Amino acid sequence: MSAPTLTLISRRDCLLCDEMLAALREFDAQGTLPPLRQLDVDSDPELTRRYGLQVPVLLLGETLVCRFRFDPAALRRHLGAG
Repeated sequence: MSAPTLTLISRRDCLLCDEMLAALREFDAQGTLPPLRQLDVDSDPELTRRYGLQVPVLLLGETLVCRFRFDPAALRRHLGAG
């Protein structure tokens, strides 16, 4: 079974989204994270319905890790639980 993917749900011109992506990249320099994919919340009606203005959102697989600000402790907990 393969490791779950990290998904960053964000939107263009979103300062918090850019900050979370930068924090994820910095965190990943300290170790190996699962693959990261980025989804634009505005590109998919279902994502817009689910998350709307509540971005950025970081998911591990289908599990919410954090929202708005990167939480390295939460990511470590979720990665350790997998």
